[in-house]
Amino acid sequence: MMKHFDKASILEAESSFRRDFINCLSGYKSLNLIGTKNLLGISNLAPFSQIFHIGATPPLVGILFRPHTVERHTFENILQTGFFTLNHVTEDFYREAHQTAARYSGSEFDATGLGEEYLQDFFAPFVAKSPVKIGCRFVETQTLQVNGTEFLIGAIEHVWVEEKGLRTDGSLDLNALGTVTVSGLDEYHVGKKLARLSYPKPGKEIEEI
Repeated sequence: MMKHFDKASILEAESSFRRDFINCLSGYKSLNLIGTKNLLGISNLAPFSQIFHIGATPPLVGILFRPHTVERHTFENILQTGFFTLNHVTEDFYREAHQTAARYSGSEFDATGLGEEYLQDFFAPFVAKSPVKIGCRFVETQTLQVNGTEFLIGAIEHVWVEEKGLRTDGSLDLNALGTVTVSGLDEYHVGKKLARLSYPKPGKEIEEI
């Protein structure tokens, strides 16, 4: 049996129900820890699920931030320094990754015990345990007029990936890497591959590859 919600009933719902309900509607989302550092040298680490591919030539990623109405260290550090990192989360440290969302006065790296790593003199810190580490440079930001959400675009400058998860065609085997995904704000999942399918063309049967 299906339960129906119209816009009015969603807006009338208790705020925490509405928050969790709407956050789950898009299904499973990618999960990354964003690493930054401010101009005083204090590092910051926070979990984000609103990160998505924008383009490959040049390689660009997009991130959505809540409206900048309160102090948001990750967003502010990126604007101030121009650099940030994206780090995949695995089953080995997803609890620590979740804990980085707490409001610490100092570095979340120190508070959660996640190792801070610097590679090739890149300004922002990486998560040492992460199997996929991406160094990004700030490109631009736009404020969405509909609700004040900040849309930030970053250029991918460096990528480190464990070889066991890199296929010869350039795609990543996320199961081999152990990458964790998230639904809503607090439910974590390990992916289970169903199949990898051939490129769809009219009149051609889909094949597993």
